[in-house]
Formats: sequence, C-alpha cells, structure tokens
Amino acid sequence: MNSTRRCFVRFMMSTKALVPGASWPCSNLGPAAQILRTFRVSGTVAKKSRPVRTGYDEKPERERSLVADDDDDPFERAAREAGTKAAFDGLLDVFVRRDVRRRGHVEFIYAALRRMPDFGVEHDIAVYNKLLDVFPKEVFVPRNFIQRMFNHYPRQQECAIQVLEQMENYGLMPNVETKVLLVQIFGEKSHPMRKYQRMMYWFPKFKHANPYPVPLQLPRDPVDLARFSLNRIAHDLDARVAVYQFPSTEVSETGEKVSRPHVVGIQSPEQRRLLAEHNPSRPVFVEGPFPLWLRKTCVHYYVLRADPLPPEEKVEESIDPERSFFYPLELDLDLDRDFGDLDSFDVDEVEEGPVFAMCMAGQADQATLAKWISGLQETNPILGRTPILFRLESGPRELQQATESEPEPSAEEEPLHSQGMKQ
Repeated sequence: MNSTRRCFVRFMMSTKALVPGASWPCSNLGPAAQILRTFRVSGTVAKKSRPVRTGYDEKPERERSLVADDDDDPFERAAREAGTKAAFDGLLDVFVRRDVRRRGHVEFIYAALRRMPDFGVEHDIAVYNKLLDVFPKEVFVPRNFIQRMFNHYPRQQECAIQVLEQMENYGLMPNVETKVLLVQIFGEKSHPMRKYQRMMYWFPKFKHANPYPVPLQLPRDPVDLARFSLNRIAHDLDARVAVYQFPSTEVSETGEKVSRPHVVGIQSPEQRRLLAEHNPSRPVFVEGPFPLWLRKTCVHYYVLRADPLPPEEKVEESIDPERSFFYPLELDLDLDRDFGDLDSFDVDEVEEGPVFAMCMAGQADQATLAKWISGLQETNPILGRTPILFRLESGPRELQQATESEPEPSAEEEPLHSQGMKQ
C-alpha cells in the first residue's frame, strides 16, 4: 500500500499537477499528498520577483536621523531666530523630554556640536556637560570582561569622544561633573573615560605654558584694545603709550557728521635715541597695515622705520660686560682650539632697518596717520627735518568696499603708494 502511494506521488510530481494555480484532489489522496499541499502558490505571486534581503532592513535616511536634513534641522531654525544659550538649552530639554529611550541621540549630538558656534556656547563647559547628559544612563556600561575587552557600543563611544575633542580644541578642561557623567554612561574602563584621563593629565601641564597669555575677554573699547595690542608687540617695560586722538563724532557747519578715528602710538626711549641719531638726509617710511591676531580678533598696526644702514656707515658698538649679569651679551672664552675650529659663529642674519615707533589707527588713510607723525614731532624734533614717505597698502575696510562696489579706476586717481612716494 505504501509503495502504491509513493508511485502515485512521483507520477503527480512528474506531470503538470504542481503547475501554479492547479488544485489537488485532497479527498482522494492520502496523508503524503496532503502534506504536499503546503507547497501550493498562487500564479500571480510566482510571477513576481521577491527582493533579496541583505543584512537588516535599512530605513530611509529621514526616518533614521532626526536632524539629517538641513531644512528640518531645529538648530538651524533656532540659530536664525535667536542664537542664544537659552535657545540652545531649550532644544536639549525638548529632545530629552521627547522620548525616554532617546532615539537618534547620536545624530542629535553631532548636529548640536556643529551648531554650537552659531549660538556662542562653544566655550561653555556647562553646555558640554548638558550635551553629555543626553546619552541614556547605564545602557552602554559593559557588564562582563568580554564586553570590556571589545569596543562596547562603538558608535556611542565615538560620539562622546568627539564631544571631548571639541572641548579640547576650544581649550576647555573637563570638570568633576564631566567625569561623573562619563562614568554613569560608559563606565570607568571605557574609551571616553580614557580620553578624559588624558585630557586631565596634559591640560594642567600646558595651560600656563604661554608666558604671554591673551585674556578670554578682550577690551571692547578701541583705545584700550590698541593699548593692549601695542604693549604686547613692543614688549618693553620702558615704552610709553600715547593717545594722539580719541574717537569722536562732530557736526560740521553744514550739518554733516564728521567722525574722527582713534590714533594710539607707542615708543620706547631706545627707539627715541635711535631716531635722534638718524641721518636727516635719509628718509623714513610709514608702512602698514600689518595684522595682529588676538584669539579671534584681528587688529592692524603701522610702523615708522628706516632702511638698513650701508656697510660703510655702520659703527660697531662696544658692549659693556657689566651691562647685564644675568643675560651676558658677549662671551669671551679662552679655550684650547683645534685647527678645524672656527673663530666665529655661523649665524644667519637678516638685514632690517630700525623701527622708531608703532601706532594703531581707526582708519587706514594718510590723513589719519599724519596726525600720528605730528604728535611724534613733539618728542622727536628731527622728524621736522626728515622726509617721510608713506608706504600704505589697502586695509581690510578698503578691500571690503572695493569688493562690494568695484569702481573703475580713473586716469586722474593714483594709488596711495605712489602718492606717498611723491611727497
């Protein structure tokens, strides 16, 4: 009986009984035929090609990332409306209250790191700690030594390292709250915790390495900022800063407002002595502007200098050996020398002319700098008998105005450099 059923099943499989859409006479068949009934498929389904599934089902980028598109970026909208610290903290609070599981927190933190300069909170340690508080607590902590051995939750750990990297780039040292948050989120043996330990080791060593630090908050008054900048450039305790003109606004007889820029200069007694010994037949030059960066602020200064002296006019000065006991200016060592030893040191020197004074002005024009020269003549009478030439380049304001308007140069107008050389 069993052999008869097997033969019947083989006969049905060799014929067109399994063609899609065909039906089985289940009532007349045995259990073996009823089992084969499960392989029946519809004709329409068989004609369709099923997609091949590789890996996991990838969701669209818009569904996976909450801030993937710049048009839907809440930080960009908030930065355009009100780019303040309160607005940034409000976005963090909204995201934390939005979902208990904090879905999409990695993309959210990356977007927040990119937009922090727009809100002006890139130097606030409290904001970075609040950004680390977005991570779920005690979820990414390894439970055994195997998880601790491998990179447990690498995407989240890399995101936390990027937060610490941005803090390091802006010169912010983590505090105790940062350590507590990292321990609660990733544990004590995680990669972000090791990054925190390295920062706490190296930051105190290099925090005060610069002997001339720049304060975080620069003076907003242009005169005070010029005083600070000139003292930083001169680096001479005997140098004196003089304000030749304060910024002011006056109303002329025609009713027009005339603004006068500030003019601040600096000169040391040594520079005054060199200028007094200068040959009046040789001209001096007013050159600039030269940039000086104070963190993110760029200021420009001008110098009063002369050309290097020709070799026939140079006079070697004898250095007093008791001039400075701590920093000797000349060494005369009576040592046994070989025939291959040189009597002089091989030092590469660049011949430059002496700098007699420096200044900062609110406008980069010849009329403003002429007031500086007029003020210098009171303490340096030799300037009244010395020809002064202006070698001025286009300042930042002139470049910006020329880029916006771009007027065509006329034949009558001449550049400022040629005007200064003709005087």
